[in-house]
Amino acid sequence: MSFTCKKLLIRSGQKKLVDIEFSFEKSFALIGESGSGKSLTLKALLGMLPRELDCTLELGDLGFDLKRGKSVAIVPQNPFTALSPLTKIIDQFLVSRVVAKKYFEMVGLEESFLDRFPSELSGGQLQRVVIAFILYINPKLLLLDEPTTALDAKSKQSILDLIKELHSKGDFKLMFVTHDIESVRDLCDEIAIIKNGEIIEFGNLKSVLRSPKEEYTKQLIESGFRNRGFRK
Repeated sequence: MSFTCKKLLIRSGQKKLVDIEFSFEKSFALIGESGSGKSLTLKALLGMLPRELDCTLELGDLGFDLKRGKSVAIVPQNPFTALSPLTKIIDQFLVSRVVAKKYFEMVGLEESFLDRFPSELSGGQLQRVVIAFILYINPKLLLLDEPTTALDAKSKQSILDLIKELHSKGDFKLMFVTHDIESVRDLCDEIAIIKNGEIIEFGNLKSVLRSPKEEYTKQLIESGFRNRGFRK
């Protein structure tokens, strides 16, 4: 069953900020520059939009309820924001040590990390902690919000490889919101380019990267996002 967003309309007064629709089977990348609307889209799916914004969200039959913390989970850009800095990891997992150890092993972390504070772990290690928490929730939809932006090249590739492996084994759908086209190249099947709150190009990721139809998409691919301010 595909994930179908029939309509997402976000307004600030009379101004349209986002007006899109999209559908994907298993893995999807939403690519855009600063102010394009990709982060607003993510927040709308999570039910985290500011109250002053008007939002209309119509979804197809997903086969599950879109409830954050139950069927929907997110790997954030900065894992430090997802954890309490003053509490040991084991006390934030809210499961038995035996269960926690099992999920830590799944993401390549030693049991000893459970007894550490977040400040004692690297960014890559903290992302693995967050992913371990998510695996325990067993979500139907996993949202990735620029999860490798703050990581060095080695840690970045390690996290991407882990996500790819877990996705190949799991039954969850994956939506990757990012400015980094290299991050999604081997991870997502479908891609959409968002500009000024509208999707201007959509399709099979490899096909779009090989033969983009829009000039804007061509510019993004050619630049590799290196010379632009592509952020949330």
